[in-house]
Amino acid sequence: MLIDSHCHLNLLKDVEIDDIIKQAIENNVQYLQTISTKLDDLPVILEIAEKYENVFASVGVHPCEVNGHCEALQVLKQSQEILMRLPRQGFAFPRNDAATIIELTNHPKIIGIGETGLDYYHEPYDKKLQKDSLLHHIEAAAITKLPLIVHTREADDNTIDILTSEMRNNKFPGLIHCFTSSKKLAEKMLDIGLYISMSGIITFKNATDLQEIVKYVPLDRLLIETDAPYLAPTPMRGKQNEPAFVRYVAEKVAELKNITSKEVANVTTNNFKTLFSKFTNYLNSSD
Repeated sequence: MLIDSHCHLNLLKDVEIDDIIKQAIENNVQYLQTISTKLDDLPVILEIAEKYENVFASVGVHPCEVNGHCEALQVLKQSQEILMRLPRQGFAFPRNDAATIIELTNHPKIIGIGETGLDYYHEPYDKKLQKDSLLHHIEAAAITKLPLIVHTREADDNTIDILTSEMRNNKFPGLIHCFTSSKKLAEKMLDIGLYISMSGIITFKNATDLQEIVKYVPLDRLLIETDAPYLAPTPMRGKQNEPAFVRYVAEKVAELKNITSKEVANVTTNNFKTLFSKFTNYLNSSD
């Protein structure tokens, strides 16, 4: 069994989600997590997660979306679609972003916090806004103990500094998603207890440095993902990515670590269940 730990089903174009889920299952991808990049997308994300038993979700704001965060919060305050999906326990939108995220995790199928992080590649960017947003997400992860899903691009040093410092103050589970950074970042993140998630990029011919990092990361700290609809792996490059293609990531990990694809599937599935404990508890309660 495979799990696609990170995809964006709401961003797929010109496809039926029914077909995408069917294709995933036919390729042994039994579960997937569709990731939030901005809060005003949550109604659509939750609609998908509620419709499909094997789809779970996260809540968070991508660093490239933080400029629109305040507007998104105003939308949320009036969003009956989201309110109807939350447990009816005197729900009220609270004072700050961390509290808002924490409230939204009351939804039974929201199992992670993010994606959040730092992105100094896509311009224009505001380092202070991105840092403030990341700190709100870290606070939410520390309080809820739901994993922090971290995006980092061209921001390794600041990512290391913030996550290392905050981990000293408040322990939180988490991972670096779609890892494309240096071995130094991998080392530092493993040192503070985070997991590393690899995408289809590791199948690219020019990804030799990243392939060496796959070999370096302990198997018991590794996750796999598609980041669909982006980054389709070889041999599907040029196509829209989808959760079914995570098997190519698993196959490449197996090749690089000189083990079987079945071993990769088993270990990364167990890693996901360990890290995303709310997911595991949900499955156990459904038995």
